[in-house]
Order: sequence, then structure tokens, then C-alpha cells
Amino acid sequence: MFKINYIGKSDIGLRRSNNEDAFAVKPELAFAAVADGMGGSASGEVASSIFIDTAVDVLSKARNRSVQDTAESVQKVFQLSNGKIFKTAEENTSHHGMGCTAEVLAFFDQSYVVGHVGDSRTYLLREGQLRQITRDHSVVQDQLDQGLITKANARNHSLRNIILRAVGVREPLDVDIIRGEIRSGDIFLLCSDGLTDRVEDALIMEVLLLSVDLDHKADHLIDLAKSAGGQDNITVTLCEVV
Repeated sequence: MFKINYIGKSDIGLRRSNNEDAFAVKPELAFAAVADGMGGSASGEVASSIFIDTAVDVLSKARNRSVQDTAESVQKVFQLSNGKIFKTAEENTSHHGMGCTAEVLAFFDQSYVVGHVGDSRTYLLREGQLRQITRDHSVVQDQLDQGLITKANARNHSLRNIILRAVGVREPLDVDIIRGEIRSGDIFLLCSDGLTDRVEDALIMEVLLLSVDLDHKADHLIDLAKSAGGQDNITVTLCEVV
């Protein structure tokens, strides 16, 4: 059996007056999650908090006996939170239009399951190489896929904040579910776009390869995003297979 170490940290950044990100790391439930709220005022905080609370509730009650059960539990997190956020926004006009992007990473036996919506991301560092295992649900990503722009163009694109899919915005919700096998030495990174909008993948990989503990790696990543402007909230969770 593998052991998995977890760490999670969130920072308000240098430009925002509140933190609309939320996260959970739950070793006892074998999962981690990140949510990045949107909607202005306190609404983003409400949406991300609903998502994280729902994730903890669903996965604490789950009776996962297989990878398929785990995938169904992750799917349930997104569908239930989507309905809760949507309903809350309908019932309270001050929350109209709120939602969140979100990542859930759950482990079962020697496998992992990722649930993904929006432009928060999940990465996997394996054998010295970093790979983004989620695909952004964004206008810019679509243009990249079509070859209309380059990665260099994407970082400062005027439409880079336009999201095509988010939790709580409409029903039904289409969720990306990604499965794979874990290996000793794997490090998974779940993060909000406050990190990836400011710090390039190559530099993220350098930090994850450092011979320091997860706590220091998380701090280093957040410091890099702040040094590059810190224009958004920055949330990082790391899960290391040992």
C-alpha cells in the first residue's frame, strides 16, 4: 500500500481584498480539492465554500469499494454542489451569477480519480516530468487547440479570463473525470489560476523537483506567484505518493 502526504495553502495575493478560493486536504478520506469562486463581492467565496463543504460531506459518507465507486463519488460532489450553488444564487439576488471552478483528486488503492471543471488545474509530476492532466475549459484553451494562438499569446490574452464551464452556473453540468494509476514518487498539484496565470509550468516543475518538504514547496509556489504580481488569490494543494 502507498502512503500519501498532503499539504494545502491559500493566499489572498497582493491585489484582492478578499479570498474567493477554498480548499480541503483530507488524508483520512484520501482526497484533496480546490475551488476558485467567481461572481464578485462575497459571492465567489460563497460558491467555493459550498463546493468544498459538499466535497467533504459526500466523500466522508462514500463507501468506495472500487475505482468506479470513487469516480461516481467525485461526480456526485460536482453535481450536488452545482445544484446547491445554482439554487442559492436563485434565492438570493446578491449572489446572482456566482459559481466556481473546481478540482477534486481522490485516491483508491493504487489509483487516482480527478474531477475537473473550469480553469483551475491538476498537474502530475512523475519521473522528473510535469504534465497537466486537466484541460482548461476556456476560450483561450479552445483557441490554442485550434492553433489560432500560441502559448506565449495565451498568457496575456485579453480573453484569458473567459470560462466556458463552471460549477453552479447552469444545469446540467458536464464534468471531466480522469483516472489513472499512482506510482511511488508521484506529486499531484491542484491549484487555482492565481498560480498558473503568473508562473509558467517549467518553473512550477523546478519547484516540485526541489529536495524540500511539501510545505516549503507550497510556500515557494505561492511566493513566486506573488513576486510575479499576485493579482489573484493563490491556492495550492500538493499530494505526494511515498
